[in-house]
Amino acid sequence: MKQLTSIFAVCAFAVAQHAHAGAIVLDASSVGLSDVSIERSESFLNCKFTITVDSVDINSNRELRLNPVIIGDDGTELALPAMIVAGRSRYINAQRHERLSEQLKLYRYTDGMTLPYSVSLPYEEWMETARIELRERALGCCSEKESEYTLTVETLDFTPKVFHATAVYQVPVAEAVKTRELRGRAFVDFPVNRTEIRPDYRNNFVELGKIQASIDSVRSDADVTITALSIKGFASPEGPWDNNVRLAKGRTAALKEYVETLYRFDHGFIATSYEPEDWEGLRDYVVGSNIENRQGILDIIDSSLAPDARDKKIKTTYPKQYAFLLANVYPALRHSDYKIDYTIRSYTDPEEIIRVMYTKPQNLSLEEFFSAARTLDPGSQTYNDLFETAVRMYPDSEIANLNAAACAINRGDLDSAARYIDKAGDAPEAIYTRGNLAAVRGDYDKALEYLRQAARLKVSDAPAAIEQIRSLIHK
Repeated sequence: MKQLTSIFAVCAFAVAQHAHAGAIVLDASSVGLSDVSIERSESFLNCKFTITVDSVDINSNRELRLNPVIIGDDGTELALPAMIVAGRSRYINAQRHERLSEQLKLYRYTDGMTLPYSVSLPYEEWMETARIELRERALGCCSEKESEYTLTVETLDFTPKVFHATAVYQVPVAEAVKTRELRGRAFVDFPVNRTEIRPDYRNNFVELGKIQASIDSVRSDADVTITALSIKGFASPEGPWDNNVRLAKGRTAALKEYVETLYRFDHGFIATSYEPEDWEGLRDYVVGSNIENRQGILDIIDSSLAPDARDKKIKTTYPKQYAFLLANVYPALRHSDYKIDYTIRSYTDPEEIIRVMYTKPQNLSLEEFFSAARTLDPGSQTYNDLFETAVRMYPDSEIANLNAAACAINRGDLDSAARYIDKAGDAPEAIYTRGNLAAVRGDYDKALEYLRQAARLKVSDAPAAIEQIRSLIHK
């Protein structure tokens, strides 16, 4: 009996040894990939590649399972149709006893065999930056796992290919002295033919308050020094010229004396001038109006007649229109224009500039806005605020508009960028920025036209932008 047991043990050992003989050990060279093509149509992901099994020997009772899988960045997995490459006996057994579907293809192993693989599946957003893996698993004669290996087929990148603009700014020139002016207009009323000021007369409390508020807004700022103050008085065209000279001159002098009682300006600090009759103001009104006989009235205003004769001719030629002007327009021609000249100290500390930008932006020069911005991360809220505030303070500056346009493009505000670049002039940097805007909007032909012009004008970033567009066109 012991002899029989011994014989069975030897046989079992022999069978085990035979089973492990020729075991498949998978590594990077076991399976080859070629002709990999992963493309996305509008709604489908199309995968094609060729698998070569020429560095692994699959004997009669073994098989190699190949499982392609798509794996998203968030861990989402989707198994694609798999394949079995089996040795002769395993192939025959699988055909007889396994249920095979379209998701599992069976192949009989031959030396150096190649397997064309193709599958098309619905595209989903999570696949945009997914990867495709080929999971390899070798099984022995009793389907026990002998080894496995994972091969990356392709890493996907279907993120939209767009133009990435690189901003080019113009550096504003620093002001040696920051001189500014504040202008205003007050409609101070006087009794008929009188020149003395009565603060309680009609709406004078409000109109005189406007002048005082303007002066106070400058004087209250410790960073500001008032350097000059001027007042110019105007009378309306009705009445004799000589009397209007007396009224304009006297009323201007009276307003100066009133302001001097409010402040301790040096003697002679306030300069005055006067315009006896505001014909220019009258003309501006008529030009912008649809008054009847408009051109005839303008012809009289522009004639070489003396002032009194002009007023009389309008009155006698167009009495209806003259009555309207006298009642509704002439009162506004009796006004006092004032101008405050002042200087502002310079700011050099970026943190102080940012504080002033949020509280008194009118105190900053373009160069100060820019110097603070260059200390910040592009695209940050404060960075954007500096360029936006700068163009608001200097709406007619080509440099302010150019820099605001470049900043707006980088934050994706293309409508604002278009509005700013229209006022940015024709400097090389402005031409380059127009090219950037056109490229971001997808108008590559227009973009290349601008960028090539900018390259000829030696804008250093233009050639790289041109190459980027070419790569997008030929992607």
